[in-house]
Amino acid sequence: MTDKPDRVLLPAHLFLDRLGLRYERLSFPPETEKGAANVARALGYRERQMIKTLIFETDRGEKSLVMLGGDQTAISGKLKKALGSRNIHLASPESVLKTTGYVIGSIPPFSWQPAGFRTFLDQSLLSEDILGVGTGQWGEEILLSPENLVIASSAQVVNLTERDNPNTPA
Repeated sequence: MTDKPDRVLLPAHLFLDRLGLRYERLSFPPETEKGAANVARALGYRERQMIKTLIFETDRGEKSLVMLGGDQTAISGKLKKALGSRNIHLASPESVLKTTGYVIGSIPPFSWQPAGFRTFLDQSLLSEDILGVGTGQWGEEILLSPENLVIASSAQVVNLTERDNPNTPA
């Protein structure tokens, strides 16, 4: 972990510290426009490396976290297969706040999930050296290895973005 003494530790930092996982803290100007592409530009990384944390809901009311690179879009059929439902949609901002405790824009992919909550990471992201995730506070980012992200988030690694590859866990 890299830390400056005057910076507050957020729940996401404390969670990673409890797990003993290595990460780096970076800050970007809070006036940066929302979006992974803008965070990537502000921090000097590729858009693929800045993770979008999306909450999807099924017709059964189950909510799941889906992590994609900032430049990626999930293939609908692969996402439906992973979530086990043909009827899925992005959760509303109100539902996201109620589910995660965070507003859309900087949802950390760990530290808030109840037992049994399902989280998915696109398998192509395992080939990146470093990934950036939100902390729950706009202007603060956590950088960590894909392996540590999988551990911290208890993510199931699946293909959500590559049409010609199967949807099986990596």
